[in-house]
Amino acid sequence: MSNSADSPRGPARRMSRWPVQGLTAAVFALAGLIFVTSANTAKGTDIRTDSSLLKLSDLIQQRSEKNAELDESTASVRADIDTLARRDDGSTRAEDAKLDALEKAAGTTAVTGEALSVTLNDAPPNATANPGYPEPQPNDLVIHQQDLQAVVNALWEGGARGIRVMDQRLISTSAVRCVGNTLILQGRVYSPPYKVTAVGDRGRLRRALDDSTAIQNYQLYVKAYGLGWKVEEDDKLTLPGYSGTVDLHDAQPVK
Repeated sequence: MSNSADSPRGPARRMSRWPVQGLTAAVFALAGLIFVTSANTAKGTDIRTDSSLLKLSDLIQQRSEKNAELDESTASVRADIDTLARRDDGSTRAEDAKLDALEKAAGTTAVTGEALSVTLNDAPPNATANPGYPEPQPNDLVIHQQDLQAVVNALWEGGARGIRVMDQRLISTSAVRCVGNTLILQGRVYSPPYKVTAVGDRGRLRRALDDSTAIQNYQLYVKAYGLGWKVEEDDKLTLPGYSGTVDLHDAQPVK
């Protein structure tokens, strides 16, 4: 009996109940604080569906539209500057010819000639594999950055005198980049279908597309899952010159 009276199990059980009761009180107090904070934050609105909270996609689209407006404004100002610069600038014909050649090489002037266009698109909704091919994975059904780059590179290889992706002329600093299923080009955002247009000898351009190993691989997915691929020709087409900024931006170390 003395051992039973001296047993630590009785007091231990009583001590274990007190922390549980204290923890329960703390949880209720914290829950109350959260409810009060939420109410003060919402101020009578639905904090999940408040229209003032823009989705990230909406913000990106707004920035893209703003960049398009700035591009138009920049093009207008640049045209005025070029007109003023050429007016009685004192340059010789040889210097003017050299400047014209540099502008053409830079892609800042319009180029006209026969042209070839390539349009790439995602597979249709609920696409399935054609007979003889495995069932597709999600990445098999969408256009990737490498697909667009393959087309652009092939057209340059085919002697293109100028290339436009969607509604923008490419220059030496242009980067064709995809994030998810959208294209980001020179500060603007595009969704498929993607159209790439080149001015140059159409025969050479077509042969360059046919000879590209990357495009041959893409054609396998066209046959297997229905990715979009369309080639069109124009007897005469004008690509406007690049009108955006030509300033180079680079990272700077933090001091």
